[in-house]
Amino acid sequence: MQTSAKVGSSDQAGLAGVFQPASGEAVVIDPGDEIGRIQEILEKHHLRVKAIVITHAHIDHVGGAQKLKALTGAPVYMNFNDRELYDHIDTQAQWLGVAAPAKTDIDVNAREGESLTLGPAEFHVLDTPGHTQGSISVWIPAENKLVAGDTLFLDSIGRTDLPGGDARQILQSIHDKLLPLDDAVVVIPGHGQTTTIGRERRRNPFLRGM
Repeated sequence: MQTSAKVGSSDQAGLAGVFQPASGEAVVIDPGDEIGRIQEILEKHHLRVKAIVITHAHIDHVGGAQKLKALTGAPVYMNFNDRELYDHIDTQAQWLGVAAPAKTDIDVNAREGESLTLGPAEFHVLDTPGHTQGSISVWIPAENKLVAGDTLFLDSIGRTDLPGGDARQILQSIHDKLLPLDDAVVVIPGHGQTTTIGRERRRNPFLRGM
């Protein structure tokens, strides 16, 4: 009933979107850039964006939010614990040697307990701080999928050496919020290949002993 699409690479975060053809609605997660490509997908499938969800406020995940909001009028969801990080997105741009993107208002505090409904599917926000203080993951039970942002990757976890990072905290988040999910849950990370909770539980070297 539902179709998932992911656009982007380890160098450019693009679209991790889930849409429901019957309703014609979509949720766009982490529009870092490539707004033209996202627009092509939306137009091809005749989709209306219901929400723009940011898993954390690093520039490669939030840089395109203002453009997409202007294009679609959809509200932006982001955990307010990352507001300071987002307020200094120009500093992030300087570190990377790129132009600073325009900022937008954050409409909804995406914190644990917050949810979105798309057709028969609910998107549940999980607080998973550690990569940044406001990092979240999005659990979609009807799809058996987890959009993990930069918290959990194939054979790795998010880096914690940037402002707001905490190595002990990210491991606690994974232990408390992600590993309790079923082994079959598909993990869509912010960069790189998809994986499953079961595979990472068994083989991820950062999670040994959990």
